[in-house]
Amino acid sequence: MEYPIEMTEAERYLFDLNGFLIVRGVLTPEEVAEANAAIDRHAHEMVERSDTDLRNAKQGTRFFGQGPGRMDLGRCLEWGETDSKVFKSILAHRRLVPIFHGILGKGYRMDHLPMILAQNAGSEGFQLHGGTVDCTSGEYNSHLAYHCHHGMIRSALLGCNVILRDHNPDDGGFCVVPGSHKSNFKMPKGMVDGEEYEEFVIQPASKAGDVILFSEGTVHGAKAWTSAEQRRTALFRFAPATNVYGRSYFGHEGGGWPTAMYENLTPAQRAVLEPPFANRLDRPNIMDDAESVEITTRNARKRQHDQDVFGTKYF
Repeated sequence: MEYPIEMTEAERYLFDLNGFLIVRGVLTPEEVAEANAAIDRHAHEMVERSDTDLRNAKQGTRFFGQGPGRMDLGRCLEWGETDSKVFKSILAHRRLVPIFHGILGKGYRMDHLPMILAQNAGSEGFQLHGGTVDCTSGEYNSHLAYHCHHGMIRSALLGCNVILRDHNPDDGGFCVVPGSHKSNFKMPKGMVDGEEYEEFVIQPASKAGDVILFSEGTVHGAKAWTSAEQRRTALFRFAPATNVYGRSYFGHEGGGWPTAMYENLTPAQRAVLEPPFANRLDRPNIMDDAESVEITTRNARKRQHDQDVFGTKYF
């Protein structure tokens, strides 16, 4: 299959216009089946958000549904070669890399541990949240912010929602307020809970294998799930090379991400697990073919000077 090697004009326009983009058919039906089979084998590890303190929607609101909590499943990159293969492919997928580069720049990195989100029939959604200007407080969110300057898009944090079950119209699940990444004001009362201005909150229909990319600077959430078939998505968050929101990349024994995550990675996939630092400091950058990696670096004389002055490779 032929893939573009850079973000297309249409993709740039639609992402800048709406704050999100649906990339159709990223995973093949076979890959979707593999991913769901892996989830089935780990379904007993799902944890329901059953406690009041863990609920994502206010009781009695449209987003709350009939009551069951959302089910969360972690460690999908630590399940071994077979069960993790499809999920690891998202890190440097040939269809997605050009768009990641267009929104995040070269040297983009995974910022959060990915997770599987599951909703059974009647399960609660997630009240609206996020925004370059926070939808509740009205404060500027620098750690989520969206910018477009002289034709270059940058999002401080990018959500990557891999759809593993069809989301038909009115099924519920991921919802978004188009254009809210460029809003300058907080939301009016009642909107974050789905009780007011519902016509401005859309639930984009998507098919298993699609990927929804959204700036965390775009106000988003999830509607209560209505389908009899369990909702399943895999949620990743990515950031530019020098941006960081989460701290999981150094919070494990020996530093770095969980050890099992590094097994059976391609060089391109491994590059996405680098901690945050600038491209000019020996950072591996994924090339346009989405497979090979180039190390960007300062010249050898300057690096030796740093060693002479500071006694360490980097300062």
